[in-house]
Amino acid sequence: MQFADITTIPAAMSVLKIWILGTLSFVLAMAWTPILSNFLYKYKIGIKIKETSVDGKKAPIYHNLHKNKSGTPSMGGALVWVTVLFLAVFMYLVTPFFSAKLITRLDFFSRSQTWLPFFVLISAAAVGAFDDIFSVRGWGTNKGGGIRFLYRFGWLVVIAVAGALWFYFKLEHHSIHVPGVGDFGINWWYIPFFSFVVLATAFSSNITDGLDGLNGGILLIAFASFGVIGFTQDKINLAAFCAAICGALLAFLWFNIYPARFFMGDTGAVSLGATLAVIAMLTNSVLILPIICLVYVIEAGSVIVQLTSKKFFGRKIFLSTPIHHHFEALGWPETKVTMRAWILTGVASGIGLIIGILGMG
Repeated sequence: MQFADITTIPAAMSVLKIWILGTLSFVLAMAWTPILSNFLYKYKIGIKIKETSVDGKKAPIYHNLHKNKSGTPSMGGALVWVTVLFLAVFMYLVTPFFSAKLITRLDFFSRSQTWLPFFVLISAAAVGAFDDIFSVRGWGTNKGGGIRFLYRFGWLVVIAVAGALWFYFKLEHHSIHVPGVGDFGINWWYIPFFSFVVLATAFSSNITDGLDGLNGGILLIAFASFGVIGFTQDKINLAAFCAAICGALLAFLWFNIYPARFFMGDTGAVSLGATLAVIAMLTNSVLILPIICLVYVIEAGSVIVQLTSKKFFGRKIFLSTPIHHHFEALGWPETKVTMRAWILTGVASGIGLIIGILGMG
């Protein structure tokens, strides 16, 4: 029996490319995790459990729930973005020296598909890394350490607006796709809308990163989902980029599940959240993002409701926010909260994929 040459089948080559890059990312991340882990522990890049909430008031419930985690290293999210960046640069530099079709196709550094996600990933990761370092060292403008929220927000606004301008003027994206209905042009409103989506997703990711494995699992499912959407749109390099992030996230989760060896930190949570938003915009699937990231909507919503109620009515709705801490305060084990959030994200992602793919039009 004679088999067909797989290198002549475009779809098979695309799937193989995505699978190989995801696997390589996982193996690479696992390989250098001991180096990162030893560095974080050696230089004591450990978190301090805050005693106040975002409104500056005492947060005894949160502090008592997590005080035993004080000193656990932060900045574990560097495992993800450093791995993906190294893999992309390595493939970009090395593949031109090979003639085999499969190897030459492993380069996924593409101007039309991955340049902007890479820009947002690395630039937001840098801002997050500075905040993580300042926080653990007690440096900065915040009481107890860290970069003041207004400064962090300002830098993220610059990154988001830069991305929005690139989309609007270079890629000529001016419309939003409503699944099953069609595209609706919003002209220059696309710029503030894009910026809002990036900022909202970045900060939602950041506040969700509060339990061992919680945000890592949500991001893994979300990037896998948008990788599928990218593949169905023939954006193979973008799908490969998502696969590389998933591979690195899987390695990160190996060490981040309860009890965590290290935490994601702002350098991971903020950058990956912002990058996920850019990918949603790049695939014109932004209205699917709140469905796939339903847990983010619930987490961010709980904080908004809590702050609003405390400001205007002087009382709390939840025992502690974000809402995953409320469930902990009710007596749920941390692992139960995390795994139920993963399950909810898995179901929501399935619904989002069905709506997104069938409603592409």
